[in-house]
Amino acid sequence: MSKVLITGGAGFIGSNLADSLIARGNDVVIVDNLFTGRLSYINPAAKFYLADIRDEVINQIFTIEKPEIVVHLAAQMSVPFSVEQPRLDLDINLNGLLNLLDAAVRHNVGKFVFSSSGGTVYGDVSYPVDESAPLAPFPPYAITKTTSEHYLDFYRKQYGLEYVVLRFANVYGPRQVSAHESGVVTIFTEKFLRKEPAIIYTFPHQKGGMRRDYVYVADVVEALTKAMHFEGHNVFNIGTGIPTETLEIINTLADILGYSIDYQFGPPRDGDLEETYLLVDKAEKVLGWKNKVSLKEGLEKTLDYFKTIMDIK
Repeated sequence: MSKVLITGGAGFIGSNLADSLIARGNDVVIVDNLFTGRLSYINPAAKFYLADIRDEVINQIFTIEKPEIVVHLAAQMSVPFSVEQPRLDLDINLNGLLNLLDAAVRHNVGKFVFSSSGGTVYGDVSYPVDESAPLAPFPPYAITKTTSEHYLDFYRKQYGLEYVVLRFANVYGPRQVSAHESGVVTIFTEKFLRKEPAIIYTFPHQKGGMRRDYVYVADVVEALTKAMHFEGHNVFNIGTGIPTETLEIINTLADILGYSIDYQFGPPRDGDLEETYLLVDKAEKVLGWKNKVSLKEGLEKTLDYFKTIMDIK
């Protein structure tokens, strides 16, 4: 078993990963500033540090804990926010990363796993795409993720820090929050359960909204776990390879729940792309990972979770 430090471990993906690793017998350390993470998500068996990834205390945490593996999930994750606040997006996503990389090199971390964005780093191109496609990031969020990948490669070549980059599609599932208009599935799940009207952001020529690749969080946790123990360095797309319109999300939720909600179409937000979905053959062949949870099953599990926390019968 390994000692794993998870940044953003009180958040959506991080807390699900922490639970899984602890159940498998790993020693887990969580670093989170609780901006979007929640104390209630933190597994009591994990060691928790309330800290920002940009803080000087990060080096002290590494000195004390001596992690063998770092899984870096903490980030400014909203595309619209990055358009509105590009300097803050840069500060969190790049200065935070460099702070962690310096600590990882200083304390001889064996593997650094980084969560990138398969939904934005390739830019406005013809989809689906594999990992060999040129990177053409457009919104600042995508620019910082792409630049982060370049820094990881520099730190490997300069200092020998091994890394794996996972370019996630649109991850959804229990514990996702709808802050800053991120988390499409969560937004619509909450709207349905409250029976409130929803907005489908869409480009003028689209009939069912933008098309995205939706991957369930348990599948992402499995990909992260495999990446932690991958020999050498590499970059993998993590998704389903299936494009899904926003309207299909709404219709599937309606079928599961047995009722519909009102919705209207709205214009795309700054930084939105018409379509993104990923080819994931490399992850299956090289990483040994493949998604297992279908969209309907994932939405059912997500609904069950939100019904519980929203106390809806």
